[in-house]
Amino acid sequence: MEQKKILIITYYWPPAGGPGVQRWLKFAKYLPDFGWKPIIYTPENPSYPLLDETLMKDVPENIEMVKTRIWEPYQLAEKLNKSNKKFKAGQFDVGKNQSWKSKLSIWVRGNFFIPDARVFWVTPSIKFLENYLKENKIDTIVTSGPPHSLHLIGLGLKNKIPDLKWIADFRDPWTEISYYKHLKLTKSSDKKHRQLENAVFKNANITLATSYTDAENFRKAGANAVCITNGFDESDSDKSIKGQIGQAFTLSYIGVLEQLRNPENLWKALDELVKENVEFATDFKLKFVGRIDDKILQSIENSSLKNHIQNLGYLAHGKAVEEMQNSDLLLITNFPNESSKGIIPGKIFEYLASGKQILSFGPDRADVAKILEETQAGKHFSYQDTETVKKFILEKFVLWKTGNLLENTQHIEQFSRKNLTRQLTEIL
Repeated sequence: MEQKKILIITYYWPPAGGPGVQRWLKFAKYLPDFGWKPIIYTPENPSYPLLDETLMKDVPENIEMVKTRIWEPYQLAEKLNKSNKKFKAGQFDVGKNQSWKSKLSIWVRGNFFIPDARVFWVTPSIKFLENYLKENKIDTIVTSGPPHSLHLIGLGLKNKIPDLKWIADFRDPWTEISYYKHLKLTKSSDKKHRQLENAVFKNANITLATSYTDAENFRKAGANAVCITNGFDESDSDKSIKGQIGQAFTLSYIGVLEQLRNPENLWKALDELVKENVEFATDFKLKFVGRIDDKILQSIENSSLKNHIQNLGYLAHGKAVEEMQNSDLLLITNFPNESSKGIIPGKIFEYLASGKQILSFGPDRADVAKILEETQAGKHFSYQDTETVKKFILEKFVLWKTGNLLENTQHIEQFSRKNLTRQLTEIL
């Protein structure tokens, strides 16, 4: 039986690193098992914030790739201000850390490049793909954002080919994402963002969300929205790796940590524990694997935690998974505001697969809290908690010290990449 074709329009594809690339890389890996042939459309010359060549091993053999060139203004932005390189990963300085150059760059980014700086790829992609879809008899496409400009490619193609089946996949929200209010938008720019988002919601056959709350919010905004979370690939997790029990009680953060998700109350709690508890101070290690904002790192290094930090920088995905296994507690953070309660950071699922206990920060009643309760994998706190955080960490430390900090997560099979791909094909 001939496989059905699906064109996946994505900016992030190996050798891009980070969590954004893995969602559709893993779907593409397992789609053929369910009768679908994925075809990838991606830029020929992208400007990725992170690279990870090891992810190439997950690219299906002989997968069909379609590429066209893209023009992006990031080189110009970085000449204006070196910190603008953060824009490529959706990050920037906030509050007291903003210089006048940062403020100007953020204003330009928000008002001149709507919805984002990859918008120059939209028109040429619509023109190219209209012919490609017809010539190759493809009637189903996926657009994955951010960058949300890729949804405008889907919108343009849907307008030209009304019978096209279009799935708009929102790995993060558009106007409801936490940093949106920091973009210094004019009223007309804000209106344009919202009009474009609404057009995507109204015209896409299916809008995919990665969290339960986002799906509910998208439905309220008029989208035919369904939640398929991110997940973990069982082939990535090596349970034979044993943590380094007895060497150090290790709390690890894996991934990118920017200023808007900085758990200052955690650093305060750890600082107090190091000062108050001699045993804890002797055995504790704070490990970072990924890209940590310089200003966050500087602040921690100016505290009692300075001699407890191990900063490994960005590691290939497989090595990062090993570091999860070699930890005792795993840290995950979300934006603190109420509107972000639906964000489920992708790394939580690999955290779950590791079997380690998870320490989470974010808004109350967050979807992450629901997952942690269901899997008994850790505890979620608000950014106002300090004493309860100290108590939680100390309880885990005592269990570790006595050799009783066990792996006890449950009900995580629902989040395997293969099961999630099965859900996707049922929707298709």
